[in-house]
Amino acid sequence: MDKNLLIIGGSSDIGMAVAEDQACSYDRIIIHYHHMNDRLSDIMKRYKNVNCIQANLASENSTVELINQINEQGIVPTHILHLPASKYEARKFHKTKWAVIEEELHISLRSAAMILGSFLPKMSRNGYGKIVIMLSMVINGMPPKHNADYVIVKEALYGLVKAIAVEYAEKGISINGISPALIETKFIENMHDYMIGENAKLSPVGRNLIIADIIPTIRFLMSEGSDCINGQNISVTCGR
Repeated sequence: MDKNLLIIGGSSDIGMAVAEDQACSYDRIIIHYHHMNDRLSDIMKRYKNVNCIQANLASENSTVELINQINEQGIVPTHILHLPASKYEARKFHKTKWAVIEEELHISLRSAAMILGSFLPKMSRNGYGKIVIMLSMVINGMPPKHNADYVIVKEALYGLVKAIAVEYAEKGISINGISPALIETKFIENMHDYMIGENAKLSPVGRNLIIADIIPTIRFLMSEGSDCINGQNISVTCGR
């Protein structure tokens, strides 16, 4: 059976790093993106097994079209990495409009439900699958203030992980979440430098994470070594 990796939110810094790290490990890699960038274009040129598909996950119709395009190529993913999220922005709850929460739910939760709902039956027939969903340290214990929209979405995604993991375990499919501490990527470019620095001080190692810190965990959860790990929230926080 061919190994096919689907990366949703693949134009993110993490998505592109995983694609480069794993390019030689899969027969085909499909990268979903919202906005094309030079690095992603270069990855597609360098690796002949990489195919990129554009979709705006805030739109239900665009998400359906993404699923249809993958199906039209006759590709059944064996591995799925789900990463999409709106860029971080701190907000007090009473100033957070429902439309903001709703859009973030569409981008992160609805897209996961629709995409997995389409491909899990096919993965089940093959009796194999690995799914990793990006969560966050904010769902571990008491979250930081002014992050209500972000926490709501990540908690909902963790609920999805647990619900479908128990349902599809007997089909040979492992579904897990990964909850890193703050990672220095373009996702936090709207975060104040002071907050980034304070987060670093709270870490036992005195720094924020970089992408290279979480790649090994993603790689492991996509491997046969994680066959008996299912429905879990794996923290990558340097002990925080």
